[in-house]
Amino acid sequence: MPVARPSPVFFDNLPRWLALIVSCAVMSQLLKWLHMPAGAFIGPMAVAIVFGVRVGGLRLPKRLFKLGQGVVGCLIAQTMTVAVMLKILDGWPVMLLATAITLLLSLIVGIILVRYGGLPGTTAAWGTTPGAAAAMVAMAEEADADPRIVAAMQYVRVVCVVLVGALVSHWLGSGASGTEQQSEALTFDLTTLGSFLATLAIIASGVWLIDRRMPAGALLGPMIIGTLLHVSGLVEIVLPHVMLEIAYGVIGCYVGLRFDRETVHYVLRALKWMLLASMMLIAMCALSAWLLESLMDTHFLSAYLATSPGGLDSMTIIAIDTHADVGLVVALQALRLFTVVLVGPAMARFIARFARTT
Repeated sequence: MPVARPSPVFFDNLPRWLALIVSCAVMSQLLKWLHMPAGAFIGPMAVAIVFGVRVGGLRLPKRLFKLGQGVVGCLIAQTMTVAVMLKILDGWPVMLLATAITLLLSLIVGIILVRYGGLPGTTAAWGTTPGAAAAMVAMAEEADADPRIVAAMQYVRVVCVVLVGALVSHWLGSGASGTEQQSEALTFDLTTLGSFLATLAIIASGVWLIDRRMPAGALLGPMIIGTLLHVSGLVEIVLPHVMLEIAYGVIGCYVGLRFDRETVHYVLRALKWMLLASMMLIAMCALSAWLLESLMDTHFLSAYLATSPGGLDSMTIIAIDTHADVGLVVALQALRLFTVVLVGPAMARFIARFARTT
């Protein structure tokens, strides 16, 4: 009976992978030196976009992406305390209002894009709907929309939101990372090692148990399990800084490598409309953040990141890096994600009605 041999594809691409890893590490350290918030995420994402478009042939396994999200989910859980949870419960009416405003704004932008951008109705609808990008692409594929265009629209907006969010955070937020300070003081004794192993178990179990049962489950699963165990005092979540940087880099690379030549050429005609729609939505959400700031007595940076139409993972990374109100950011982003899962198909059908018939 013949023995199966490993595929030579990985070894053929080994020089490319090494070049990508080294370039990501260099860019990450450069942005860190420049005090750019979430540089460990933005740097690898920018490098991976260049590799995806100019080099091609590289695809990061989705399992690594999900594990990276799981690490971020545990990082979110680590920031949750009883005081933060009580603040979220106390402000839920305002959060519902902010979520409704964001969805209404995305609805308006989607109608404009589908009317004047020349894209198919349901495809443009899913592309402009703010939520976890991977979840939106999966749901769009189930609704018979073109997943390539939806992915391009979602990730173009993610890039715009992350870059604008990082710049706003650089101007308004503090430069030091709280996670970095915690990890610098981390020394592994038997107690810490046990907590670290428990953290790994939370990540693995959260990704495995919940990922297939809800959109963005790889992120929300460890976040939910970790929060329950952390707030109850049963488990102390331990995340070394190097582990966080690897997770950030994996998520950034996965997003960046989705931009290949075929996709870019396919959507090049409508790229200006995608960028315009992204910037319009970002600007409108910034106005809603100003309203949220006055209603909840919070810092504008926290309100901006909470209402920003990016992914839950990327906005959380920036929020933690700049000492923003992580509880508010996570609560609003997660609430919007769950709402989009419920009303997304109806929103897509409504936006599609405004498509031009030629």
